[in-house]
Amino acid sequence: MKLLKSATLAAAMFALALGAATAQDATKVRIGTEGAYPPFNFLDSAGQLQGFDVEIAKALCDEMKVECEFVTQDWDGIIPALLAGKFDAIIASMSINEERKKSVDFTGKYYNTPPAVAVPKDSTVAGVSPEDLKGLNVGAQGSTTHSTWAEKVLTDSTVKLYPTADEYKLDLENGRLDAVVDDVVVLSDWIKSDAGKCCKIVGTITPVMEIHGEGAGIALRKEDTELKEKFNAAIQAIRANGKYEEINKKYFDFDVYGG
Repeated sequence: MKLLKSATLAAAMFALALGAATAQDATKVRIGTEGAYPPFNFLDSAGQLQGFDVEIAKALCDEMKVECEFVTQDWDGIIPALLAGKFDAIIASMSINEERKKSVDFTGKYYNTPPAVAVPKDSTVAGVSPEDLKGLNVGAQGSTTHSTWAEKVLTDSTVKLYPTADEYKLDLENGRLDAVVDDVVVLSDWIKSDAGKCCKIVGTITPVMEIHGEGAGIALRKEDTELKEKFNAAIQAIRANGKYEEINKKYFDFDVYGG
C-alpha cells in the first residue's frame, strides 16, 4: 500500500508539474482572481470581470504577448487552486508577506495602499488604535492581511471574519458590527456607493511589515521562475510606457503604486 500510494503521489506530482510547464510554455496564461473585491476585481451586471486587477492583468498579458484567460475563485481557496494547477498566476490584490511566501512565490508589487477602519456615520469611534476599538465588534474578510492584523492587534475587541468583503459590509450597514478593517481604497469606493452611505472612514492603519508586507503582488508557483521574470519585466514596462498610469486614472485620483 505504501508503495502504491507513493507511486500514485509521484505520478500526480509529475502530472501537475507537466501541466504547469505546459501552461508556462503556451501562448495563454490563466489568471486566478476573486471577482468580489471592488474596485480591484468584481463582476459587473453582465457577469463580466472588471476592475483594476483585471485591467492590469490584461495589460501585462499584452506586454508579454500572451492571451489572458481569467478564472474566478473564492478567496479562501485561491492559493490551493493555484498550487493544484487550476490557473497559472493570482492577480487578486494579494499582499506579499512572509507567511504566503512559504507556499507561493511573488513578483514585485504592482500596487501598495494602506489598510483603514470604517464605522457607522453616527459612531463615536475617532481612531484606529486598539484602544479606540476596545470592546467593539470588528469585522474583516478572513484569510487576509486585514484579518491577521485584527486578530493579532485587536486583542480587546471581538473580531468577526467573513468569507467576502460584501458580507462584512452588509453587517456593518445593518448594525451588526461596530467597525471593519480593509484596504483604504476598497472602503473608500464602498462609502461612495448607495450601500456605503451608512458609514465613514475614521483613519488609516500604519502597515506592519511582517503582517501587511510590501504591497500587492502576483502570486505564482515557486517553480514558475520564467513566468515570474516575464511578469516582473511587464510590470516595469507598463509603468514606463504610460499604460499603468492610464489604468490607474480610470479608478483612482492618486498613484496606487506607492512609494
